[in-house]
Formats: sequence, C-alpha cells, structure tokens
Amino acid sequence: MPLSPEEPQIHESAQGPRVAPAAPGRPAPTPRPVPGPRSMASPRPGNPGHGQARPAPPRTHTPAAPAPAVSADPAQPQIQLIPAPEDGALDAAEEAVDLLLDNGRAPAEVLVLTTGEQHPWATHELSFGEAAYWAQHDARDDVFYADAAALDRAASRPVVVVALNGGDDESAARTLPSALAKAGALLIVCGDPQRINTALGVTA
Repeated sequence: MPLSPEEPQIHESAQGPRVAPAAPGRPAPTPRPVPGPRSMASPRPGNPGHGQARPAPPRTHTPAAPAPAVSADPAQPQIQLIPAPEDGALDAAEEAVDLLLDNGRAPAEVLVLTTGEQHPWATHELSFGEAAYWAQHDARDDVFYADAAALDRAASRPVVVVALNGGDDESAARTLPSALAKAGALLIVCGDPQRINTALGVTA
C-alpha cells in the first residue's frame, strides 16, 4: 500500500514561505529569508534564536495535532510525507523545521538532508572549511544541514528531514532508507510522493 501524503501541521510547507496578505493601506511584508540553524544556547548573529521569544509566523490554518505514524511497526520511526515539487522541496523542509521547533523539538534533535543543491547555511559554513563545518555537527547544539551524499558521516538524530530537491531516482533510493535508519523517532520527506514511494520500496 503506498504512503499517503500526510496532512500534519507542516502540510502548507509545499507552498513555500508563508506571507500574510497586506491590510488595506499597509505595505505587504517581504518574505523572510531562509534561516540557518538556530542554537538555543548561543544563536548565530543574524539568525533568530529559538531559545528567545519571537513573533509567531502568520498562519492561515489552525495547527493540527502531529500526524500519526505511516509505519505500523512501533519499533520503526514514523514517516511523514510532505508533497512538494523538486524546486520547492527545500522550502518545504525549512518550513517543516520551523514547525518542529515551534512545537518543542530542540534544534540539536534535527538533521536536514538535501539530495540536490545544498542548503544555503551549509554552503556558507563549508566556505570556512570542512573541519569547522563538521565541528558544528559534532557539537550537536543546532539544527544541522548536510548533503545526502555525506549521510554516512552524520550521526543519528531523533528527527531527520529529507528534501528531495534534486538528484536521480537511484540517489533517492539510497538516501531514504539510510535516512530512515538515522532517524530515532521521525523521518519527514519533502518531495514527489510517487518518487518517495518508489525509493522506500512501497508499491501500490
């Protein structure tokens, strides 16, 4: 039986960043930039710290309870699917991270993987060298963003979010089972549902 797209709190993430409509006579707010990892202990300059109070993002729906597990095996992590086009998968993943943190997940519990273009934070941090980049991974005090090709080097975390924002079906078939093995409690996959079902070996 194929995985059915879940409709958790993060279902609107496939639509990209949320922007509330402007009130009459007031300018429309500009979309916020994609943030990098947030540390509860020592937030990075220029990035909102999730250890500090911040205005709630505009919402167009009432937050729902977390979606139930797709897997019937209680020993396996839950799998949640967020349908998204390839060019919107990274935005959907970032939205999912925001909602996870808003709902109480610590930044250190979340690992985000990309199968195509790197997350902007990872690209920026890698410009300072791999040693400094992976030192932040080992510190385990932030959300960590990595290329799926480096998944073997990444440590397990309670939540793994995968953005299928590129790569071929073979790379997806390698990445998703490995990401599931790295997820202690929850695997969230943002991308094309049919491609995800194929990669996870789920048939109709």
